[in-house]
Amino acid sequence: MVEILDLESRLLKAVRNAVGGAHAYVCFSGGIDSTLVLAASLKAGLPTTAVLAVGPSLARSEQAEAHALAGHLGVEVIELEAGEAEVAGYRANQGDRCYFCKSSLYGVTEALAAKHGLAGVLLNGTQVEDLGDHRPGLKAAQEHAVKSPLVEAAFRKADIRALARAWGLPNAEKEASPCLASRFPVGTEVTPERLKQVEAMEEFMRAKGLWPARARWHESVVRLELEPESMALALQEPLRSELERAAWRAGFRFAAVDLGGIQSGSLSKALNEVIA
Repeated sequence: MVEILDLESRLLKAVRNAVGGAHAYVCFSGGIDSTLVLAASLKAGLPTTAVLAVGPSLARSEQAEAHALAGHLGVEVIELEAGEAEVAGYRANQGDRCYFCKSSLYGVTEALAAKHGLAGVLLNGTQVEDLGDHRPGLKAAQEHAVKSPLVEAAFRKADIRALARAWGLPNAEKEASPCLASRFPVGTEVTPERLKQVEAMEEFMRAKGLWPARARWHESVVRLELEPESMALALQEPLRSELERAAWRAGFRFAAVDLGGIQSGSLSKALNEVIA
């Protein structure tokens, strides 16, 4: 209990310090990190708006979950079309895609605040463990003066989950769910049509109970990353044939199961190795 009270005190102080007397615009994805920041802003008694970036890289199921979470917290959600799919740097996907995505979102959110005549501060869900990765989005945050209260409060993932449980947040145990654009190898163009292919495969796997999972786009091949227990199910009939047909419907010729399972952060590791 003492530990939870300390975590709560640190985070509420960090949020108040970041926002001051302004309006808090929380860049909200429905993930546990941004949800905790949103909840903290509300608990701190600050005027708060959740900003949800919508577009082809956001799965419809994730969009629905985000609205459900916001409804649970009793906060207004504004959906913004950041238009990142129209940005050449985003589509090119040369390892800095997230920079262009976040820059678009932050710019549109700033314009929203100005339109309403509000002195707004943008908050994100960046936490301490994010700082060591290759994350171009952090550069965009710095350029737009976005505040990261989880970093100021020195929160790591374990702290976030602990406080989320104590506050009764419905997604306290939710696994990481990066946007659909992360399913493409560096250098492969990201287009709305290709994102729909990925979403179709992942929604099928959700419906079949094969979740968490990833559908990685490789031209005519979709590479499926699954948890070990799901992998065994996916290779048994009739599910094996159903997955194959789902891949065909999505526009792939082949479906392959990756024996390495889910490999979150593999892109960052590869880029860091090159940089080193």
